[in-house]
Amino acid sequence: MKTEPRTRLYAIDNLRIVLTALVVAHHVAITYGNIPLWFYTEPAKDASGGLLDLLVTFNQAFFMGFFFLISGFFTPASYDRKGVSPFVRDRLVRLGVPLLVFILLLRPMVNFSSRTDPDQPYWQFYLASWDPGPMWFAEVLIVFALVYALWRAVNKPLDERPAPLTFGTVALFVVALAVVTFAWRLFVPTGTYVPVIGLPSPQFMPQYVSMFALGCVAYRRRWFETLPARAGRLGLIAAGVSSAVLLPAMVLTGGMLSPAAGAMWESAFAVSMIIGLTVLFRERFGEQGPRGRFLAQHAFTVYIIHPLVLVALGYGLRWLEAVAIVKFAVMLALALPLCWALAYLVRSIPGARRVL
Repeated sequence: MKTEPRTRLYAIDNLRIVLTALVVAHHVAITYGNIPLWFYTEPAKDASGGLLDLLVTFNQAFFMGFFFLISGFFTPASYDRKGVSPFVRDRLVRLGVPLLVFILLLRPMVNFSSRTDPDQPYWQFYLASWDPGPMWFAEVLIVFALVYALWRAVNKPLDERPAPLTFGTVALFVVALAVVTFAWRLFVPTGTYVPVIGLPSPQFMPQYVSMFALGCVAYRRRWFETLPARAGRLGLIAAGVSSAVLLPAMVLTGGMLSPAAGAMWESAFAVSMIIGLTVLFRERFGEQGPRGRFLAQHAFTVYIIHPLVLVALGYGLRWLEAVAIVKFAVMLALALPLCWALAYLVRSIPGARRVL
C-alpha cells in the first residue's frame, strides 16, 4: 500500500537519545548497586546502593518497552517502502551484523573477568558464558521483524487514517497487559534467565510484544501526532499516582497479591510514562539542531558499544573510594560523552554507516 510522505518526527529521535542515555545510566546503576547482572560490578557497601536499585526498577518497568514501541512505529513505513524481501534483508543486516560484532568481538573484551579457572581453555569459557549482553534487544527485534513480514505477506495492512486514542482504550490495554503479564509470570517468574538467547528479562515479554504491535498500529493511526496535550500531563500524573499506590501494595501484600500488584504497577507505569514522555517531547522537544542530529545518528551505535566503555571505566575508577551513588554519578558523567565519542569513531570506519 502506498502512503503519503510524512514529516519526520524529530521528537521520536530525541526520545531515542534520552532512552539510550537511560540504558547507559541503567547499567552504571547496576555496576554500583546490589543487582550483580553486568560484566563488571562493585556491589554497594552503603545504603545509597538501594537508590540505584530503585532507579533500575523504575527504568526496567518502561524503557525497553518504549524502545520496542518506537521500533514498531517505524516498521510499517519501512516495509511499505521496501517490500518483503528488501525489508527482511535490511533488518537482518542492520540488526544481525551488530549482533554478530558484539558476540564475536566486543563480548570477549568485556566479560574476561568472569573467567575464574585459568586452566579452562578460552573457547570452552566463551561457549559456557555465551551471552549477547544488551544486544538481546537486536535478537528479539529480528524475530519481531520476521513475524511482521510474515503477517504482511498474508494480510492487508491497516488503513492509514487518524483515529483518536481514548481513555477507555488505554485503561483496557493497561488491565489486559497486567493480566497477561501476571499469567505469563506463573510460568516465567521474575529472575528467570534464558541461557540460549541470553534474554535477561523474559518476564517482560508480554510488554515487549504488545508495545511493538502497538507501535505498528500507532503509525497507521497517527497516535504520536494526534495525542492531545492533556494526555501528556495525565500520563505523567498517572505514573506518579500508580507508583504511590501500587508499589506499597506490592511490598506490603503477600502470596499471589504481590506479583499481581507488581504486574499492575509495571503496566500502568509503563503506559503512563510512554504517553507522558511522547507528548512532552512532541510539544517541547520537537525540533532538532546539529547537536541533536549528531546524538540521534549515533544513538544505536552507543547502545552497541557502551558495555566496552563502562567496563573500562569500572576498572579505571576502582581506586575511587566513595559511596555508591557518587561513583555512579562520576562514571555516568564520564561515560555519556565517551560513548558518543567512541560511537562517532566507529561510524567513521568505511562502510560502517551502511549498517549503523
